[in-house]
Amino acid sequence: MSFPIADATLLAQDISEFVPHRAPMILIDNLLEHHPDTLLTAIHISESSAYFDSIIKGVPNYVGIEYMAQSIAALAGVEAKLMGDKIRVGFLLGSRKLHMHIDHFVLGQTYHTKVSRLYQEPSGLAVFDCQIFHQGQIVASANVNVFQPQDTQAYINDTQTGPSNP
Repeated sequence: MSFPIADATLLAQDISEFVPHRAPMILIDNLLEHHPDTLLTAIHISESSAYFDSIIKGVPNYVGIEYMAQSIAALAGVEAKLMGDKIRVGFLLGSRKLHMHIDHFVLGQTYHTKVSRLYQEPSGLAVFDCQIFHQGQIVASANVNVFQPQDTQAYINDTQTGPSNP
């Protein structure tokens, strides 16, 4: 499926317009750049950042997988807005080739997350190449597997009760 490119006006909207999360669990701060199947986001590390640890003066590196997942969710949100569709919940299924090159995301620093769709099935299963950059250097990367059902409630009901038998 081909999506139009988001313009600067769309990208300037509050991040909560694109992800099915609410504060304080919105972890990404800005949408920077959109191209078909790709989104670049920014995360600014502050003392009010979710998961901020005052001992290490930053956010632990394992939160990077959620920065990636929320950037994927934001891409889905941008695409939904461009198509006049609603924002839907997605699920992080797992990752492959996860590499964390830093111990933590440092207080006062800005990081950029780039997510690029590698593959998507009509069912909503997709794989993304994800990279987190700091000052042009890759500090984390992974292939992230996600699933976004058309009907979230039906999917949740099926997982709790099992698929219905005809």
